[in-house]
Amino acid sequence: MSDYKEEYIKYRIEKSERAYLDAKLLASEKSWNACINRLYYSCYYIVSALVLQNDIETQTHSGLKTQFNLHYTKTKKISIEMGKLYSDLIDSRQKGDYETYMILRKKLLRV
Repeated sequence: MSDYKEEYIKYRIEKSERAYLDAKLLASEKSWNACINRLYYSCYYIVSALVLQNDIETQTHSGLKTQFNLHYTKTKKISIEMGKLYSDLIDSRQKGDYETYMILRKKLLRV
């Protein structure tokens, strides 16, 4: 493994750990949407490190989810429960980041 690749994997792991600590702080303040966002990114960073370590290429968040499920969940290297947790976090982050805005925007447009 090249030094660059190892450093990048280490960087992603550190970002995952930082995002998790941020999520814990946000949870203590009951800032749930932001907490879910940080939990998702904690998983995103660690999963991206995992696929990079195994030379699996992805371009998008959706592609990462697909490759993770294909190479880890379906092969039972990662439990189905953990795969579902990752998928649920993706969905929850999308709703928290984007759906709330769309609902608010629709209400404002009606005024």
